[in-house]
Amino acid sequence: MITVDEARARLFSLVSPLDVEEVPLIEAHGRVMASPVAATRNQPPFAASSMDGYAVNRTEVEMHAMFQVVGEAAAGHGYGGRVGAGQAVRIFTGAPMPEGADFVVIQEDVTRQGDLITITDDPGDKDNVRPAGSDFFEGARIDAPRRLRPQDVALLAAMNIGRVQVTRKPRVALIATGDELVMPGEAPGPDQIIASNCFALHAMLCELGAAPRLLPIARDSRASLLTAFDLARGCDLVVTIGGASVGDHDLVAPVAAELGMERAFYKVAMRPGKPLMAGRLGETAMLGLPGNPVSAIVCGHLFLAPMVRAMLGLGTALPALREATLNEPIGPNGPREHYMRAQVGSGCVSAFDNQDSSLLSVLAKANALLVRPPHDPAREAGEAVSYLPL
Repeated sequence: MITVDEARARLFSLVSPLDVEEVPLIEAHGRVMASPVAATRNQPPFAASSMDGYAVNRTEVEMHAMFQVVGEAAAGHGYGGRVGAGQAVRIFTGAPMPEGADFVVIQEDVTRQGDLITITDDPGDKDNVRPAGSDFFEGARIDAPRRLRPQDVALLAAMNIGRVQVTRKPRVALIATGDELVMPGEAPGPDQIIASNCFALHAMLCELGAAPRLLPIARDSRASLLTAFDLARGCDLVVTIGGASVGDHDLVAPVAAELGMERAFYKVAMRPGKPLMAGRLGETAMLGLPGNPVSAIVCGHLFLAPMVRAMLGLGTALPALREATLNEPIGPNGPREHYMRAQVGSGCVSAFDNQDSSLLSVLAKANALLVRPPHDPAREAGEAVSYLPL
């Protein structure tokens, strides 16, 4: 068996950043921007009012000062003239400041009669003007790689960027294996269970920005597995779930070997998830996950997610472990690294009593994995421990 860190290192050697494609900005959310971009204009492109009120010359602003209203400026419709002495322009939020004006008296601080306004409340020192370029100037850069969030897309739009260079989504085939499995909504036989792992991994891959393909369940036969692998042709990564152990019905490894898989490793010194396998089928990376639900999903977080991020060009850096204090004591750990389902809140962490790798109900309640190094001694309540957020 190899360590978790060594397994990740070997997995990273199986993948590399994918090619780049260009997409319209409307399709860019959630994609990984592959090349930096620069703003094509200032934002705002002109000095603009930040309030509804009256644009005047700052030197004339004082209590009881009177101004004649000579025009109006609204967003998208500026005032074309110049503001002279004793004059004001009715202005609305977002409108360009007219020439000759550099202060906006908010409408609540004036009274108006016809075309005359009088400052009747203290206007304060704030000019209520957004200077040109106060958000960003032409040439301002957004660096890459970067997973584009809604606010990033808004910034790109404001920079007048209509199309974006992004890394192609990794095509990932998911193959659940086993005669015991049926799909949700079907009627299971007396000896069957519902396939669940593949749905969790599909959701995880979607969140990561991949393009997962859920293939039909592969039965415990050479012919069924060969068909499944054939359906996965053209994918960047093939993920099998179950069938990777050493039982009489665990056929993934021998069938993959028959197809020419170059194995990178088999078995990792961890709990849950020891029977993990990885390798390469031609140009396609392969990851064989355990069949137990919790094992498969935990391995998805620890191994599949970092592989996808590397393929998206986001590098091989791993999410940093965090620290919390134990709410209750825990016993000593064994020889394998242990990822215990746990709940974290207010700086404290509690591991669930039952860590059986088949219990999805426990995993669904967890928001963290408490990380125990090999041979970690017993820990008392109040001690600091490391965890990985879920």
